[in-house]
Amino acid sequence: MRTKKLTACGLLTAVALALSYLENFFPLALAIPIPGIKLGLANIVTVFALYAMGAGPAFLVLAARCLLGAVFAGNMNALLFSLLGGFSAMLVMTALSRLRGLSLYGVSIGGAAAHSCGQIAAALLTLGSTAPMYYLPVLLAVSLFTGSLTGLVSACLFRGLVHVDLWKG
Repeated sequence: MRTKKLTACGLLTAVALALSYLENFFPLALAIPIPGIKLGLANIVTVFALYAMGAGPAFLVLAARCLLGAVFAGNMNALLFSLLGGFSAMLVMTALSRLRGLSLYGVSIGGAAAHSCGQIAAALLTLGSTAPMYYLPVLLAVSLFTGSLTGLVSACLFRGLVHVDLWKG
C-alpha cells in the first residue's frame, strides 16, 4: 500500500473514531426508545472508504476503528459485537457495491441490516441462548432508517467532493 493511501486510512480511522465518540452525545433514546440503537455515524466513513479506496483499505479502516474504539472506551466486551457487526456489514456492502443498478443507499441499507445480523450473532455467541433472535426484526426495521441516513450523508459527501481528486499529487 502506498504511503498516501496508508495515511488516508489513518485519517479515515481517526474520523470514524471521532464520529463514534460524538454519537454518544446524541440522546437517541429519547426519540427512539429502543435499547442499543445507534445512528452508526462511523459507518459513513466505512461506506466512503469502500467507494473511494476499495474493499481492502475499507476493511483496514473498519478493523482499526473497532479495535481502537474498544481500547479507548475500555470495553473489550463490546469488541466481539463491533467486529461481527462491522465485518458482516463490510462483506455485504462489498458484494452489493459490485451490483450494477444498486445505489449507494441500497448498499448502505444492506450494510446496516448485515450489521444488525452480525450483532445478533455476537449476542447468540455471548449469551448461548436464542433469545436475541426475537430482537432481530426490531433491529432490521431500524436498519432501514440508519442505513438510509448513512447512505444520504455518504452521497452528499461524494457530491461535495466530486471535483476533488483525493489521490492526486
